[in-house]
Amino acid sequence: MKPEQAERGRWRGVLLAAGASVLAAACSGTAPDSRVAAVASMAPESWNASREARAGIDQDWIRRFGDSQLTALADEAVANNPDLRVAAERIRRAEALARQSGAPGRPQVSGQVSGQKQQTNFAGLPFGGGSLITESYGASLDVNWELDVWGRVRSSQSAALGDLQAQEFDYKAARVSLVAQVAKAWFALGEANDQIRLAEDALQTRSKVAEAFVERFERAIDDGGGTASQVRLAKTDVESSRATLAFWQGERERALRQIELLVGRYPSGKRFTSRGLPTAPSKPPAGLPSELLKRRPDVLAAERRFAASGKRVEEARLAFYPSFRLTGSRGSTTDDLGQVLDSSFGIWSFGAGVVQPIFNGGQLREERVIAESDERIALGELQQTVLQAFGEVEQALVAEEYFAKREKAVAESSELADAAAESAVTDFADGAVDALTLLRALDRKIQTALSLAEIRRRRLENR
Repeated sequence: MKPEQAERGRWRGVLLAAGASVLAAACSGTAPDSRVAAVASMAPESWNASREARAGIDQDWIRRFGDSQLTALADEAVANNPDLRVAAERIRRAEALARQSGAPGRPQVSGQVSGQKQQTNFAGLPFGGGSLITESYGASLDVNWELDVWGRVRSSQSAALGDLQAQEFDYKAARVSLVAQVAKAWFALGEANDQIRLAEDALQTRSKVAEAFVERFERAIDDGGGTASQVRLAKTDVESSRATLAFWQGERERALRQIELLVGRYPSGKRFTSRGLPTAPSKPPAGLPSELLKRRPDVLAAERRFAASGKRVEEARLAFYPSFRLTGSRGSTTDDLGQVLDSSFGIWSFGAGVVQPIFNGGQLREERVIAESDERIALGELQQTVLQAFGEVEQALVAEEYFAKREKAVAESSELADAAAESAVTDFADGAVDALTLLRALDRKIQTALSLAEIRRRRLENR
């Protein structure tokens, strides 16, 4: 990726947010006030799954893994991913809608030029009839302004600005999700590289053991009568290792193409790296539960939609109030086209009016019912988003605790299995153990190594 592309990706979100702020300042309306208090009581004082969650908030988590290539891929994804471009375009669309929503509260000016030529025939007159041709031309500049006395238009624009802010947070949520997907695909690639190396080592080891069994069988060293079955078992393990190797080679190809799709490249399967999984960084602080309501973009987006829905309820309520309109016109009228712009033939008018809805078939009433229902739906969605956010953090914290325990236990088991396999090889050569014990020891060594790589990847994904 070119440096300017990465730089553009890093600044895109900042520029979009700054543009939205300038737009909000330029509009006559203001964004709706925060309504996070409606769900503040849902936040506990501390996380149940961790006593170490008060250390602060990690704002730059992707760099904590210490992998410059992963960070570069995340920057490339932010700059080039098509889905993220769609999210950015939705912000621009919401900006236009916010500007459009304030139009009814501003004067509407229109210009008009007209011309008419008319002939009138007169029949039955004493002199045999006749006709009269008349011409009329005019030009005018008309102004129509609905005064926003009650604030209905301002409520509408405030709701639109709330929607714009929600789109901004949706963009940030999409960006966070995209970077997480890149990281997970990268960890899947790292695990595949580790598993391939383990499978290749297992295939080599099992092949040597199978060759040794075949040699012993051909020399008829073992008089116990079980050598033929032992050879078949050893060859079965060899083929099992081949199948495992092929599986992880396929997983590597899948992970490579997934990364390319996420960063906006054609999925050609280009090799990024042969490195395995990175080391898990130190445990990240989770912050206080109440802070989560102010820093999770999905929660903030849901709160903005709830706030916007409240403004639409206010707009629907104010629609019952009378509206005040001012109209004005300045122009000219003449029967000579050449004099249509002559101020000597000018005309003007000015008027004011009040319109009070009386009966419209229940439309305004139902619009208010719909707005109130939309507000309750938005509140429910906000509450569900908050619960989901709390659940994800609690689950991640408790999963980290048990992943750490499992990784430690499996790592110790893997070390013991390595030592047991080495001893089994020596003991088998000395005749101290049988072939089945050797095969079991080798299989335990291989399986624990594979399990350790999987647990390490899952722990990184949980981060």
